[in-house]
Amino acid sequence: MMNMYLSNEQGKLEEIHELKNGCWVNLVSPTESEIRYIAEHLNIPIDSIKDALDDEERSRIEKEDNHVLIIVDIPIITYDEGNIPTYETIPIGMIITNTCFITVCLQENPIFEEFTKNKVKNFYTYMKTRFALQMLYMISTYYLRYLKQINRKTSEIEKQLHQSMQNKELFSLLSLEKSLVYFTTSLKANNIVMERLLRLNYLRMYEDDQELLEDVIIENKQAIEMTEVYSSILSGMMDAFASVISNNLNIVMKFLAAITIVISFPTMVTSFYGMNVPIPYQDKSYAYLVALGVSIAFSSITAFVFWKKRYF
Repeated sequence: MMNMYLSNEQGKLEEIHELKNGCWVNLVSPTESEIRYIAEHLNIPIDSIKDALDDEERSRIEKEDNHVLIIVDIPIITYDEGNIPTYETIPIGMIITNTCFITVCLQENPIFEEFTKNKVKNFYTYMKTRFALQMLYMISTYYLRYLKQINRKTSEIEKQLHQSMQNKELFSLLSLEKSLVYFTTSLKANNIVMERLLRLNYLRMYEDDQELLEDVIIENKQAIEMTEVYSSILSGMMDAFASVISNNLNIVMKFLAAITIVISFPTMVTSFYGMNVPIPYQDKSYAYLVALGVSIAFSSITAFVFWKKRYF
C-alpha cells in the first residue's frame, strides 16, 4: 500500500495522488510495482526500499549521493493463539531525498497514525530533517509507553500468581520477558544509529534540530534503562513464582491428605462392624451409636491435632 501526503499552507496534512516536492511517501507492505515506481521516479536503489521490508534487518544509517537511509526498530503489539498480547519489534526505513521523505514498513503501526492524524505538533512534510527526528522521538515514546504496559501486566500477573497452581501465568511472564529481550536489543541498536546521526553530518541540522535529537537520545536511553530494570525484575519473579506455584500445590496436597486421614476413621470403624465374625455389642440396640461415637471421636481428635499443626 502506498500513500502520499503533503502539508498545506495551514500546516494540515493532505493526501495527494502524485509525487510533489516536499511530500511524504508512506509505503506499508508495498507491492513490487509500487517499489519500482518510487525507485524509478526518485532515483533510489530498490535495495534501499526492500532492506526495510526484511524483518531481520539491523538498525543502521547510510548516506548515498542523493539520499540518506535510516533503518531503526519500532515496537508493535501482536497476539498469540491464546489471545495473549506480546510485544515485538520490526524495522522501519526512512529515506530522505532532496525532494521527498519516504517511510517503509512491513505493516501498519500507530506511529504512522500519529502523523497522518495531525497529532504531532510543528510537523511539516517538507521539513525532512525535522520529520526524521520527530519520527525517532515518537518511536522512543512508544517504547516507553509499551514498557509501562508491560509493567502493569506484570503487576496483574503477580496478583494472580499468589493463588495460582497452573502454568498459564508463568507462560505470560515468559512472553513478557521475551518481549523485553527484543526491546533491549532493538533499543541499543537504535541508540547507535542516533549517536552516529548526532556525531556525523548525515543530515543538515539547525540548532533546534540538534536539541531535538539530543532529547531523542535521552528518551531512548531512558527506555533502555527501564527495559533492563524490568527484565531483571521479571527474571527474578519467574524463579520466585515457579517456587510459589509448587508450594501452593504442596499446600493443597497436604490439605487433601489430612482430610483423607480424618474421614478414613468412620470407614475403618464401620468396616470392622461389617465383618462376619463376633464383635462386641453387636447384639445391642445401641451398637450403631457406639460405632458412630468411636468414629466421631477418632476423627475429631485427629482433626484437632492436624489443626494445631496447621495442616488445615
